[in-house]
Amino acid sequence: MARILVAEDERALREFVCRALDHGGHSVTAVEDGLQALSALAGGEFDLLLTDIVMPRMDGIALSLKVARDNPDLPILLMSGYALERQRAHNLDALIHEVIAKPFTLREITDAVTTVLKDSGKLN
Repeated sequence: MARILVAEDERALREFVCRALDHGGHSVTAVEDGLQALSALAGGEFDLLLTDIVMPRMDGIALSLKVARDNPDLPILLMSGYALERQRAHNLDALIHEVIAKPFTLREITDAVTTVLKDSGKLN
């Protein structure tokens, strides 16, 4: 399936998302913040970046801007539990595919990932 990089600072949510995507047959790499995501991106190829917006050291907005500049073909899917941050992310509509509102269900996150991968041609 797809190689997915997950950047999420909340351990329990990160593990939930990783298990869900792994169960769906994807290869998942997980990191705790945007700086770790940049390091992972420099060291490997991914089909999707799934990132929280609010994280320490580098938030998902800054990460998305950097990734869109350096890896324009990498689809980006954002997650956030904060309405204000989701609104801030909508200014990036040209760079990201969607903002998933937390809390989300297993089905919501897997459906969103599948849709982004199909729309970007990374999944048949």
